[in-house]
Amino acid sequence: MATIQGQTMTERQKGLAQTMTQKLYITIDGKTLSVELVDNAATQTLVTALQEGDITYEAHDYGGFEKVGALGRSLPTSDTQTTTQAGDVILYDGNQIVLFYGSNSWSYTRLGHMEYSSQAELESFLKAGQGNVTVKLSLSSGATAINGTRSTSAVDGAYYSLNGQRVEHPTKGLFIRNGKKVIIL
Repeated sequence: MATIQGQTMTERQKGLAQTMTQKLYITIDGKTLSVELVDNAATQTLVTALQEGDITYEAHDYGGFEKVGALGRSLPTSDTQTTTQAGDVILYDGNQIVLFYGSNSWSYTRLGHMEYSSQAELESFLKAGQGNVTVKLSLSSGATAINGTRSTSAVDGAYYSLNGQRVEHPTKGLFIRNGKKVIIL
């Protein structure tokens, strides 16, 4: 068995599986849906690639039930006969990502499932039947801004970190005090 820095490949793969990000985010036309990933060699390789940066590709409608596009790289396959459902994210032929808004039965490698509230929302998000779309895959949902805070308790004058922990002696930085953002220089 090959080794990498004193670990067998099996130990290294186990380590990747345990630390793998469980969500992937798909963005189309400024809207984002999360994907709950399955744990396999394909998703581990995809997550590793996404840790270096987002992946963008063009996808088109096929068969009236999916959007498919070339990923621009190959991922390991573990194809099994699969009947897909709307919302499934599948690897086809090792280098194409298929986003299903309908169902099909074929030999695929499952990557995960999109989280959505209704069939209409999914079809609108994927622009089902409307031609080509640009798809961005990332490990971040893109939500990074703090738009405001709401206090559920009385104003107490204490300082809090951005993750909500009370700070007894704040130094330089950005804090929350009495429900407002405060910068201490």
